[in-house]
Amino acid sequence: MKRLVCEFLGTFALCFFGIGAIIMTQGADLLVIALAHGLAIGLMITAVGHISGGHFNPALTIGLFLGRQKSLPESIAYIVVQIVGAVAACLMLMTIFPKGLRDAVGFGIPAVGTGVNIGGVQFGYDNTNALIAEIVMTFFLMFVVYGAAVDTRSVKAIAGLAIGLTISIDIMMGGNVSGAAMNPARYLGPAIVDGNFNDFWIWIVGPIVGAIIAAVIYVFVLNPEINEQIEEEPAPKDQLKR
Repeated sequence: MKRLVCEFLGTFALCFFGIGAIIMTQGADLLVIALAHGLAIGLMITAVGHISGGHFNPALTIGLFLGRQKSLPESIAYIVVQIVGAVAACLMLMTIFPKGLRDAVGFGIPAVGTGVNIGGVQFGYDNTNALIAEIVMTFFLMFVVYGAAVDTRSVKAIAGLAIGLTISIDIMMGGNVSGAAMNPARYLGPAIVDGNFNDFWIWIVGPIVGAIIAAVIYVFVLNPEINEQIEEEPAPKDQLKR
């Protein structure tokens, strides 16, 4: 239960501060938006990562499950709570920001970018561009999670900073391409509350595929021993005495 509470709070913070920054800037300041998402995750990992692992993302939970860091029942519980946390954050944002401000930025729901105009020529993005961007960005997010937070050879004290910065640079690069969700819960929260599921598969399939590829490479190629680092509940004190 403690772990589920932490996963709820972490995903809540990501959506509350990340989407809140989008609404406040009306989507015009990508740097602020990137920092809001990255700082929210980095701070929450620092605060509760030692309790729940600090996933806050169904795609990462799936990737960590493949590396035997979580059991299947706990992984399912994590994913459910993460989505609930995202929805709760969006409901809270509805009570803070007027509908006009929310609607002007599509409630922060990730979307395929409209592209850029260069010299009078419009260069746009399509679903394939957005899907590939989500796969690659989530790959590096999952890769950093394994390297900075899971691998016992790493310096755990910087895990929150490393993961938060990865999210920030991903958004700086891909925010205008796909919305840079890298997280099915980050997409589903505002989508469920707003009732808008356009091209939903991009932000479900992309992050999960990227996380799986990174997990396979890190766990089975770079550090096979990581399979032995299974997180287990400590034995009861009376059992230890025996």
